[in-house]
Amino acid sequence: VPAVPAAAPAPAAEPANSRPTTWKPVIAPMVGTYYEAPAPGEPPFVKVGDEVAANETLCIVEAMKLMNEITAEEMGTVREVCLSDATPVEYGTVLFYVEPHEPVPTLPEN
Repeated sequence: VPAVPAAAPAPAAEPANSRPTTWKPVIAPMVGTYYEAPAPGEPPFVKVGDEVAANETLCIVEAMKLMNEITAEEMGTVREVCLSDATPVEYGTVLFYVEPHEPVPTLPEN
């Protein structure tokens, strides 16, 4: 019987702490279904690289037939979209990683 070569080992999962510490997670506040766009066939609210303002809608989580807008807590850049459209989410699921912008120093008025 010919020897069967061993399968290559599966790549190790990316460690949770491999993201820069400046990236902040956006967490699902409820159980529901994640939607990336306001309606089927429409473009997503945000994609990687987009600049977002505080309180800007990032996605929708549908819970008990209610569409709940999930918004950015502060101004920043979307660095990672963690789910695909129509994915079920649990409370605490990471939806996005956003890198907040450094506050712009204000010049004293003369």
